[in-house]
Amino acid sequence: MRLSSSGTFIHGNYWGSSSVFGNSGTSHGCVGLRDQQGGGGDTPGKWFFNESLVGDVVVVKNSHDKTVKPDNGLNGWNMSWSDWKAGSAV
Repeated sequence: MRLSSSGTFIHGNYWGSSSVFGNSGTSHGCVGLRDQQGGGGDTPGKWFFNESLVGDVVVVKNSHDKTVKPDNGLNGWNMSWSDWKAGSAV
């Protein structure tokens, strides 16, 4: 699922070792959730896909990265209406 216009996604990851989730920076911009190849199982990836909605806020705790700007992607609803209109007209 796309989180931003600049290439930040959150997705299931079945190829990574279980030990990396929440412990290692192994991506170049995505948030990987432990998952099972082909779906199924009881995994964080499956839970997120089934339970999330467009506009849900995603917080990555203990990250040293900057917060994505409110006008970068699907989280534009965090902006005032006038700021959103001004940015979308560009």
